[in-house]
Amino acid sequence: MKIDSWYQDHFEFRLSGRYITMQHIYPLLDMYKLNYEISVPGLSENGLDIPLIKIGSGSEIILGWSQMHGNESTTTKALFDFLKFVSQKQHFQKEIDRFLNKYTFYVFPILNPDGAKLYTRENANEIDLNRDAKNLSQKESQCLRNAFETLKPSLCLNLHDQRSIYGFKDGKPATVSFLAPAADKERTVTDSRKIAMKHIVKMNATLQKFIPEEVGRYDDSFNDACVGDTFQKSGVSTILFEAGHFKQDYQREKTREFIFYSLLSLFDIIDENEASINYEEYFDIPENLKNYNDFILRNVKLQNHEKLVSIAIQYEEVLKNDRIDFEAIIQEIGDLKDSFGHLEKNIKGTEILTNSQDNLTVGANISEIIDKSNNSILYFQ
Repeated sequence: MKIDSWYQDHFEFRLSGRYITMQHIYPLLDMYKLNYEISVPGLSENGLDIPLIKIGSGSEIILGWSQMHGNESTTTKALFDFLKFVSQKQHFQKEIDRFLNKYTFYVFPILNPDGAKLYTRENANEIDLNRDAKNLSQKESQCLRNAFETLKPSLCLNLHDQRSIYGFKDGKPATVSFLAPAADKERTVTDSRKIAMKHIVKMNATLQKFIPEEVGRYDDSFNDACVGDTFQKSGVSTILFEAGHFKQDYQREKTREFIFYSLLSLFDIIDENEASINYEEYFDIPENLKNYNDFILRNVKLQNHEKLVSIAIQYEEVLKNDRIDFEAIIQEIGDLKDSFGHLEKNIKGTEILTNSQDNLTVGANISEIIDKSNNSILYFQ
């Protein structure tokens, strides 16, 4: 059986959408505690559990964490896809047994449960946990650091979501991105970074089969307030995962699948490791650019503009009644020749109305764009 065929029929369907909290994963943790060691090594600033799952019994210790930023839930879904995969007994048993015997994978499925509940990047005290590595001012940061120092992992996985604004010079979007964080301001390629880079090269090779030319890497400027940089500086290989946008998949149900394949590749469950992997190929992965918007309307005629312009629209995610709404915001008005839209429309000099008004302003929240001369023609809603 091909792995994508397995996934289509067996992914963890009990988790879906962008809003994933402790209440969503508690039933799964209750089910898996019969087969895995699940502990609660810490509590959030608001007193919510920070669970830690132990998978496997091998000598190689891996530590991962998801939803360090509470509104970045795609990798949490992928982790439970992975947990379901290694728990089943019908397929890939040789590979799964090898993984379970080689590795012990400790993972925090939701490191920031308060932020997950509020659907915010920060925790309950409005602190970005990924900028708290030096101060360790928050209980969540302390919990992660204690696990790091106690478990002494050889590899760390820092699992995040990235916004839909990233792409490449050639117009391709960045659907998944990685980073081997720097260990110092000089960005020295240390031994721990080389290991992280080799893992990324391998995962990129796997992902090219599914999303060719849509894998990127982040700028590696050093920031010792960041967790990944701090762990890399200590000599422990660390990989940043960034689950991004795939076509019109705003619920990130497809991107979770690509993160799942990345984990399988990392652990040699698929595309078993080859000795010939060269860490320098990491630098062949294109670096992310902020050159994408969710929607671009091209060649628009506007009042007070002599030339035709383009209008870039970006969605803002807003929690309403335990679901995520996507509110459209005018991000930029101008030529936008170096920008790309996940969806674009060319209206060839037509005048428009937004929210029944002539004036467009950057930062405005809009619900629709229509043809000024024919209100029945809808360009955006």
